[in-house]
Amino acid sequence: MVQPRRFTREEYHRLLEAGVIQEDERVELIEGTVVEMSPIGGQHAAVVKRLNALFHQTLADQALVGVQDPIRLSPLSEPQPDLVLLRPRPDFYAQDHPGPEDIFLLVEVAEASLSYDRQVKLPLYAQARIPEVWLVNLGERRVEVYRNPLGGVYQEMRELGPEDTLSPMAFPQVSLKVRELLP
Repeated sequence: MVQPRRFTREEYHRLLEAGVIQEDERVELIEGTVVEMSPIGGQHAAVVKRLNALFHQTLADQALVGVQDPIRLSPLSEPQPDLVLLRPRPDFYAQDHPGPEDIFLLVEVAEASLSYDRQVKLPLYAQARIPEVWLVNLGERRVEVYRNPLGGVYQEMRELGPEDTLSPMAFPQVSLKVRELLP
């Protein structure tokens, strides 16, 4: 039986360094496979910008905001979520990408990628024990909140509509209406 060749994070980085994968290519490493990422539309970009601005204003010293930066989940996975709230570090993660232990909150904004984010990326985040994930569903104008990973599955899932209020578990003092982040 023919098996696809899986790459480790180290091999993936060597492909980038050698120019086999261009720096401006929108790809990420998922379970050893180099996967092309969905294009970012205007609404998608607007949500990321709104969250970035909100978290910068409200959590200035308490968290770093990473926007579409790689995170290390495992030796075979290095996704690039839309936004992460990270534990502050003096080196700003210059030595290596942040890992699950560094992440307070991870946000994915989904338009065309909704089923992929739910079926592929969400289980990876749960397996890595990312404590909280927000999946912004642009099509339905809702936010799915996933919390408390156990055994590779999130134990808590809530769907919030435009009038519902949303707060990160790690920062309950930060509160926003879902409609405030939707375009």
